[in-house]
Amino acid sequence: MTNLLLFIPACFALNLAFEPNNLMALTNGAQRGVGFAVLAASSRIMAFAPVIAISALGLGVVLSTSALVFTAIKLGGAAYLIWLGIKLLRHSGTASSADVSSEPVRFKDAFRREGLVAMGNPKAILIFAAFFPQFVDVDAYAQSYLTLGAIFLLLEVGAIAVYASVGHFAARAASHRLHYFQRASGFGMIVFGGLLLLTKRPDMA
Repeated sequence: MTNLLLFIPACFALNLAFEPNNLMALTNGAQRGVGFAVLAASSRIMAFAPVIAISALGLGVVLSTSALVFTAIKLGGAAYLIWLGIKLLRHSGTASSADVSSEPVRFKDAFRREGLVAMGNPKAILIFAAFFPQFVDVDAYAQSYLTLGAIFLLLEVGAIAVYASVGHFAARAASHRLHYFQRASGFGMIVFGGLLLLTKRPDMA
């Protein structure tokens, strides 16, 4: 019980961290609403679930210390974020605010992007491989890890709803300037892509 009382607030702080997927939830919430953003982000949950399972089997530690695997995931994720950011900037520069509002992102595109960004972020591996083990009950390892994983995913949904709500209400307050919001999201994706390139494995820090 004590471990959970420590785990839940610490975990939710990680869930709420401003990172690429949460930026996408913010953007989707602004363009299509909270419900749309939460449903689109279900692909993020689907991407995280097997990573948690892999980490539970001990393979997460191997992945987090493998230079080749870590670098491949990092480069792929950074390239996708930068490409996505450029695409958002190009669209915002050629469309008026009315165009942005009348041609919102499609669900299948938002769903795919959320999943790809989640899979291309090596920090998820590090969280599950380095953060989770600190709270695992070794006497009931499988059950404990399953419980922590379920709590993480539930808190992730909560974080998605928070960011989507912020984006939704911010867009409603300045609907005529939605294209500026999209432009800021594009810059944000590019910045996150650059920061991802600087991410190091724990033993390289």
